[in-house]
Amino acid sequence: MLCGRWRRCRRPPEEPPVAAQVAAQVAAPVALPSPPTPSDGGTKRPGLRALKKMGLTEDEDVRAMLRGSRLRKIRSRTWHKERLYRLQEDGLSVWFQRRIPRAPSQHIFFVQHIEAVREGHQSEGLRRFGGAFAPARCLTIAFKGRRKNLDLAAPTAEEAQRWVRGLTKLRARLDAMSQRERLDHWIHSYLHRADSNQDSKMSFKEIKSLLRMVNVDMNDMYAYLLFKECDHSNNDRLEGAEIEEFLRRLLKRPELEEIFHQYSGEDRVLSAPELLEFLEDQGEEGATLARAQQLIQTYELNETAKQHELMTLDGFMMYLLSPEGAALDNTHTCVFQDMNQPLAHYFISSSHNTYLTDSQIGGPSSTEAYVRAFAQGCRCVELDCWEGPGGEPVIYHGHTLTSKILFRDVVQAVRDHAFTNHCGLEQQAAMARHLCTILGDMLVTQALDSPNPEELPSPELKGRVLVKGKKLPAARSEDGRALSDREEEEEDDEEEEEEVEAAAQRRLAKQISPELSALAVYCHATRLRTLHPAPNAPQPCQVSSLSERKAKKLIREAGNSFVRHNARQLTRVYPLGLRMNSANYSPQEMWNSGCQLVALNFQTPGYEMDLNAGRFLVNGQCGYVLKPACLRQPDSTFDPEYPGPPRTTLSIQVLTAQQLPKLNAEKPHSIVDPLVRIEIHGVPADCARQETDYVLNNGFNPRWGQTLQFQLRAPELALVRFVVEDYDATSPNDFVGQFTLPLSSLKQGYRHIHLLSKDGASLSPATLFIQIRIQRS
Repeated sequence: MLCGRWRRCRRPPEEPPVAAQVAAQVAAPVALPSPPTPSDGGTKRPGLRALKKMGLTEDEDVRAMLRGSRLRKIRSRTWHKERLYRLQEDGLSVWFQRRIPRAPSQHIFFVQHIEAVREGHQSEGLRRFGGAFAPARCLTIAFKGRRKNLDLAAPTAEEAQRWVRGLTKLRARLDAMSQRERLDHWIHSYLHRADSNQDSKMSFKEIKSLLRMVNVDMNDMYAYLLFKECDHSNNDRLEGAEIEEFLRRLLKRPELEEIFHQYSGEDRVLSAPELLEFLEDQGEEGATLARAQQLIQTYELNETAKQHELMTLDGFMMYLLSPEGAALDNTHTCVFQDMNQPLAHYFISSSHNTYLTDSQIGGPSSTEAYVRAFAQGCRCVELDCWEGPGGEPVIYHGHTLTSKILFRDVVQAVRDHAFTNHCGLEQQAAMARHLCTILGDMLVTQALDSPNPEELPSPELKGRVLVKGKKLPAARSEDGRALSDREEEEEDDEEEEEEVEAAAQRRLAKQISPELSALAVYCHATRLRTLHPAPNAPQPCQVSSLSERKAKKLIREAGNSFVRHNARQLTRVYPLGLRMNSANYSPQEMWNSGCQLVALNFQTPGYEMDLNAGRFLVNGQCGYVLKPACLRQPDSTFDPEYPGPPRTTLSIQVLTAQQLPKLNAEKPHSIVDPLVRIEIHGVPADCARQETDYVLNNGFNPRWGQTLQFQLRAPELALVRFVVEDYDATSPNDFVGQFTLPLSSLKQGYRHIHLLSKDGASLSPATLFIQIRIQRS
């Protein structure tokens, strides 16, 4: 790498004095969050400073939430309990009463974990159990992951509206926060908690408590030395600027300073040409001087430096912590792919048994499961339809103890769906009627105007719903009833253990209603009999459903033929019925062969759902991702079992981590021993995992500096999963956080990985700092 001194001599002769002058002016670092100080007439409320930074201290809705409200939590027709709910002064969490006192961490929920806030009776719980309360008094807080909705009724409509508006404002402000602002809030909350007597001063004991809270077990002697160096008043208390200095030393990023100084040289500021040089070394596409100048104006925090088109270390850090400095290519976060190709050319986010919220045997069914799936970008959901009472079809997992929900209630939440139908003719007609009445013009009821009406439509068919189901043949029976085409979803022999009643239901289901058949315009359910072309070759509108076992067998025995088949037609893969606990299979194996509708149990977190989220993280998270060219060509020679020699080398140097979450907040002396594992999920020959050593007792700023390397044969299919775990010598490691993305969306250079929880929620400000190199042969 070229030295900073040589780069600086390329500046115009007048530049060094200006840069040196500005560097001197901005030598004092940008202030960290202000330490706790008394406010509000002597009342110690340091958390309000966090809300002030959010610009919400004067907001009446937020002020009302800070005072708290007695809201009724609604869980059933008879269970309506009044509880106090109060916004915490950090603006990021809500405290609530519990009937039985529990650990402090179980008395709060975080704003960042909220998926949506709904007014009125807009949840299944309130529609069923909220009749005693006017819709204007009700609200629902829906959470990310598996946490149940919080259905609430306020004393008045105005109070309900204050919480709806207030939470909406807080969520919007949180989404708009920079990583620096998130770090400020994070520090504020821990300062407030560690200041045990709320005197706005920090004793050494309180400083030690703070260190344990933020997940670092610092040597007592080193911690005390650092404490005394900042105790300029020599009174064994840190206050005001002394706390700020302590935090600044604690938050130092030596690895970033080293990189910065390699490019800035002795004057300790980056000029636009020097920043451009860094961008070019990073491998940034579109790196120009104008781009470097734009970054300075966007991320530099010091106005003097910004005016002279210079970037300080703080501005450099803000850039690297921003979405533009992250490992995920920021241009891939919007829709950037060709969306005008046939549906068979896309991976499509798909759910299995979407109605379930737990196990396949006795778990509850809920319309909320559909809402959650849609919120995660799912574009193909399943409605398992059965005969119900009163002429109304119901949805549940047949022949099990799972609860039942009305078909018509689910259709109100559906945007894309696939059917497993066990209803007779009369209730099939009712299903068709509900679909047409509820969905209206959203429902595709006839072939669209197209040069080739037999070809599948593209994802540009926005806001429309396609029905997958059996299609009637032209033939009719003697008594005029519709005959089935006898094409069933593929099932393994060992799964066909039905009772006599089940067999009767299956025979009944073979009678297909003309009304429902007419709605299967582009997705005709068909058994996959052969992968080889025949005189009457399968048409693009025919969709096959395969169990994971059948799909794996086809991949092993006829990989290339399966790839070619999936270049023309849609294939849906679903989990084995033996997965009673709603466990998932790895979707990667199915994607490798071009299967589009790889259906997973969205209610079950794990690495399989991490892969699904990573696959559909890009292209605007619209639920459609264009398959690689080798999976779209009808005459493709690609076989995932034999992908050829390595074509790409991926090298990742794991440098540091920042502010990893504490796994057991109730045990102050419990500190994580983090390690980082990098996993490659792709064709079988590319699948690999490597991990770093663990760092003892430091989840705050652990350092590794270890390089992990991978050889890839089909990089266009590979997903990269970054996992942080808490090492344990005697039991399995505990999960800390992860982030998964396609290799094709991974940017080179020095990058931050913004970690997610097991349920996919942000763990901000937790990050990994890595250096990525990708060499293609």
